[in-house]
Amino acid sequence: MDIARTPASPDGNPEMADAAFEPKAPPEIQRSDYTPFAWLIPTIRMEFDLGLDKTRVVTRLDVERNPDADASPTIRLNGDSLELVSITCDGGDCAGHMMDGDDLVVTLEGERHTLEIVTELDPSDNSQLMGLYASNGMLCTQCEAEGFRRITFFPDRPDVLSTYTVRMSGPKAQFPVLLCNGNRTDAGEEGGTHWAEWQDPWPKPSYLFALVAGDLVARTDSFTTASGRKVELNVWVRDGDLDRTEHAMESLKRSMKWDEETFGREYDLDLFNIVAVSDFNMGAMENKGLNIFNTKYVLADPDTATDGDYDGIEGVIGHEYFHNWSGNRITCRDWFQLSLKEGFTVLRDQLFSQDMGSAPVKRIEDVRVLRGVQFPEDSGPLAHPIRPDSYREISNFYTATIYNKGAEVIRMMRTMAGEERFRRGTDLYFDRHDGEAATCEDFVKSIEDGTGMDLTQFRRWYSQAGTPKVRVDLEHTGNSATLKLSQTIPATPGQPNKKPMPIPLKVALFDRQSGENTGEELVVLDQDSAIFTFDGFLQKPVLSINRTFSAPVSIERDVSRDDLVFLAAQDDDPFARYEAMQELMTGYLVGAVTGDLDDAGCKTARGDIAQAMKSVIEDDRLEDLMRGELMSMPSQAYIAEQMLVVDPGRIHAEREALKADLGDRLASQFHALYDRVEGLPFSLDAHAKGARKVKTLVLSYAAASDPAKAAELAAYQYDHSDNMTDRQGALMVLAGLDSPERTDKLQDFYNRYAGNALVIDKWFALQASSLHPDAIDHVKALRGHPDFTLKNPNRVRSLYMAFAANPSAFHAADGEGYDMIADLVLELDPINAQTAARFIPSLGRWRRIEEGRAKLMRDALERVAAAPKLSRDTFEQVTRSLG
Repeated sequence: MDIARTPASPDGNPEMADAAFEPKAPPEIQRSDYTPFAWLIPTIRMEFDLGLDKTRVVTRLDVERNPDADASPTIRLNGDSLELVSITCDGGDCAGHMMDGDDLVVTLEGERHTLEIVTELDPSDNSQLMGLYASNGMLCTQCEAEGFRRITFFPDRPDVLSTYTVRMSGPKAQFPVLLCNGNRTDAGEEGGTHWAEWQDPWPKPSYLFALVAGDLVARTDSFTTASGRKVELNVWVRDGDLDRTEHAMESLKRSMKWDEETFGREYDLDLFNIVAVSDFNMGAMENKGLNIFNTKYVLADPDTATDGDYDGIEGVIGHEYFHNWSGNRITCRDWFQLSLKEGFTVLRDQLFSQDMGSAPVKRIEDVRVLRGVQFPEDSGPLAHPIRPDSYREISNFYTATIYNKGAEVIRMMRTMAGEERFRRGTDLYFDRHDGEAATCEDFVKSIEDGTGMDLTQFRRWYSQAGTPKVRVDLEHTGNSATLKLSQTIPATPGQPNKKPMPIPLKVALFDRQSGENTGEELVVLDQDSAIFTFDGFLQKPVLSINRTFSAPVSIERDVSRDDLVFLAAQDDDPFARYEAMQELMTGYLVGAVTGDLDDAGCKTARGDIAQAMKSVIEDDRLEDLMRGELMSMPSQAYIAEQMLVVDPGRIHAEREALKADLGDRLASQFHALYDRVEGLPFSLDAHAKGARKVKTLVLSYAAASDPAKAAELAAYQYDHSDNMTDRQGALMVLAGLDSPERTDKLQDFYNRYAGNALVIDKWFALQASSLHPDAIDHVKALRGHPDFTLKNPNRVRSLYMAFAANPSAFHAADGEGYDMIADLVLELDPINAQTAARFIPSLGRWRRIEEGRAKLMRDALERVAAAPKLSRDTFEQVTRSLG
């Protein structure tokens, strides 16, 4: 599943707060308490009589005692808000059953039985979008993590694997298309009703069950696997959207071919369906043979989708397809092992996207996400290991730590082993555990055995939370350079003391005069500290470290601006060159915010940054896609992570001042760059995408240094754009300016795309994330817009998640931004708890914020926590954030 692609203590008494809210706490589930389920359910047969307001489900479970589990006279079948119509056992009465809360508990004698359970549902009333729900006249499902229990009573846990046979029936006029997992085996009509039967031959857990019924059309194609199986491919959408599915289909075929060539994995059914749904909590879901997607990750054409949208569609389609093996054929034993499938599959989709486009740019993009979302998570109250030890609500563990850090941990194994040995390890994993519910330990042991590495100490990456900090010192004596490294891992909730972990660091040493290096080496820091010596340097070299971001750590070093300017211009590793530019700007901004740099120091630093930026702009060896990364400023979130106590207002002011200074100093170079790339015809090749990227960056620098001229240029670009990337880039800049062009183009954009939900989402997000001083008032006004609704997660995220990620507006000194998010959570929680809970982390960083704002953030959290009848999702997030 793809998640939709985030100090001094203030006054208050957290102990009293915890005591007041503890009665609401859901039970804590411990990984150490895992035991196999007492019953096996090898086969399930389901019959659905479909209707938007009433769906009747008949489920027949063949159950038998599990010889590998402790015997139990009862079987617990999980339910959630279900209406039980009837239950029978072996065709007769089932006297030995009772309700225990939402669960159905049945007493069974003997070894084998057949249970028949009848439930009735109202899909139109299911605003949580979990289980079976209605979306604009269509029926669809979302069952990960615990949605199947909202369809029927069942042991809704990932280690219960079954083969499913499903019969769906409903009004043909209303639901002309009936889809389910696996292969369709039969179909027919009876009057105005039609039916279809589906059979999935591969045992799967209930969270992978999927069903779709609606009025849909398909783009159809095929793919022939390496062994000769011809697979029918369909991308199902609503009528009118078909012409925006070509990129999705091509992405699917590229994914299938890449997985065969890179990991040796072939598809295993005769049919693969993708369905686009407009109401969806996540990005997409890998249900076996029937992937259900948020429309955002399916629909694209040049007029409505940006380059980022195209890349996102390719990556997410790849991600869900790759789950067919890393998640479906081998699934999780329990939800504590979530990173087994998600971390590994994220790495697979990252490698796929690297091969389909620019590998260095993709690597930088992935690191930027990690630093912008996961690093703050790792240093905050919600920090947890990639394999957690406990949870209260599993939906809260679909986090950047599980996905993105999980991918980085597996990438480190690949880096240490090398690509060939790592492939041997993954082949062994697939061979050993195909058809099983496995654990993270099973994966690590397979990599260990397949590569010959000893990963005993490396396993600490699975159990310890927090981002390691690596202290780096380079000394030079005679003809030798000595690299001294040490690691510390900050305390995190429940883990005050950490043990050293193996940290693989790619390093290179440059001769300052020639600009050459002696070659890249991999060093592994596996103790608290270590020393590495490099000979053959008559003068102190320039160190390039953590090249390609070989480890997810923070590097701490005293490095001169001269060395950073050198690396920004000379480093032959694209990521390290990008890193030097980021360090150069971040170091200056932190010094300016904290007052560590005086006026003279600030002036010198800005000159050095301008010099490095000029070398980037004028380097004709660079492709524009990479040039755009090197020109990009560090985000406010990343700058804040470098500080103990954060003043968001000061960071914003200093960052904008630096942007304006660079815009002034390099005006001629920026405009020459813009003129060089302006007017290229649209295509999706790297050259054209790079041109579009640097055009928007030039506009952003111009907006800070010369707003009037920027508004004029952005309006021109908007009017003459032949693609959404250029048009949205221009509108993004205009949205932050107080100019007549802003109002005119925002209105034109809305009128041009009215009725296109995904593009109107962009219209909301551009205003909510803008640098305009009145952004809060704009969000308030948009909340009352006729096109806004709390019932569609995309629309909620487009307005409020964009606002929560806008530091200058969200962190308004009077706390109005915090109150807006708290109000949203309270209103949204009864409607869609999963979406509501995802807003809490934006308030949960209060400990790192300066005292005045911190108190206001905590006040907002306490107001949410005091509300009656909070969902388990939101309750867990808010209480942990208050902690």
